[in-house]
Amino acid sequence: MLIAITREVSPAIADCELTHLEREPIDPARAAAQHHEYERCLEQLGCRVQRLPVEPTLPDSVFVEDAAVVVEELAVITRPGAVSRRPEVVSVAQALKAYRPHGFIESPGTLDGGDVLRLGKTLFVGLTQRTNPEGIRQLAALLAPFGYEVRAVPIADCLHLKTAVTQVTADTLLINQAWIDASVFAGWKLIDVDAAEPFAANALQVGDTVIYPTSFPATRAKLEHHKINVLPVDASELGKAEGGVTCCSLIFPA
Repeated sequence: MLIAITREVSPAIADCELTHLEREPIDPARAAAQHHEYERCLEQLGCRVQRLPVEPTLPDSVFVEDAAVVVEELAVITRPGAVSRRPEVVSVAQALKAYRPHGFIESPGTLDGGDVLRLGKTLFVGLTQRTNPEGIRQLAALLAPFGYEVRAVPIADCLHLKTAVTQVTADTLLINQAWIDASVFAGWKLIDVDAAEPFAANALQVGDTVIYPTSFPATRAKLEHHKINVLPVDASELGKAEGGVTCCSLIFPA
């Protein structure tokens, strides 16, 4: 059984942190409806969705992925790079108590879960405005006793590592090579996003299916050409807040 921790969209989402996008009007009701459809996709794929209560004063709190990194042995509670987001980790940590012991990223380290791409026993971690070298060092120290390797990965021009690359099959990654050096992933098959869809690399693999935004039809066609089973979801309002389909859940085996 897979657990998927999610959280209701904050009515204050229009006040979200933005780094690489121009601010656009966000309709909280439409964002909430899209998020509910996303949760239905998770349930359709066999996840048990555990929805956390809304955080009305925390605009980015729907993006629960950034608050923790969960492996089989441990839940690492992060210290988000954006100061406004640090209160989000409290309720996520509480929810995870039922499933895993905890480790914590502490000051001066910063770490956003969206910067962490786990491929087997290796965790690739983006060096970004939200995740610093000390945060990566602490993550490596917490996970080393369980046999995990942590590798720092420089990225450019996007918010998180998983804005630039995600896993879509057991041996394949979806990638925007303009934002990340693909040589880091030697030995992996790569599917490049369509050049006209730079934000199209964020996909969420659940079993043998990929939840994927409807906003990127050309890249979706590439995935389907490679015989990847795609479950489309409209995440356009959440995208205005620099969110993607990985950001809105923490998925792990019970």
